[in-house]
Amino acid sequence: MNDQPAGSGHPMTAKMLGKKVWVVITRGVKPREEIMKVLPEHLQHQVRMEKSGAMFAAGPLKPAGTDQPPGALGMFILRAEDEAEARRLADADPMHTSGARSYDLYEWTMNEGRINISIDLSDRSFQLV
Repeated sequence: MNDQPAGSGHPMTAKMLGKKVWVVITRGVKPREEIMKVLPEHLQHQVRMEKSGAMFAAGPLKPAGTDQPPGALGMFILRAEDEAEARRLADADPMHTSGARSYDLYEWTMNEGRINISIDLSDRSFQLV
C-alpha cells in the first residue's frame, strides 16, 4: 500500500488526482430529541451546500455489524479552498450553531477513485460529466 500523497516523488503518485477536500465527522452532544428538532433545518442546509457545489457527500455513520441506529456519528465531505473556509462551512451547519452536535475537521487528499456522473441524491437529479 502506498501511503505517500500525490506529488510525493513516488512514480505511482505522479498522475493521481491529489485533490484536497475536508472531512467533517460530527457527533451528538445533546439528547436525541433536541437533535431531531434541528434535523429539518440541518437537512435544508446540507442540500443548499450540495446545490452550491461545496458538498461532495454526506450522511450518517453506523458501526459495521451493530444494531446501533445511524446518526450517533455523521460525516460530510466539503470542497473548500482552505481550512478556514471548511471551518466556516462546518460552523454554519444548524446542528453546530445550535450546539446539538460537535465536529472534528480532517484534511483529506483524494487520490484514487472513479466518478462518472454528477448525482444530487436529495432530489435524484443528475448531470452527465
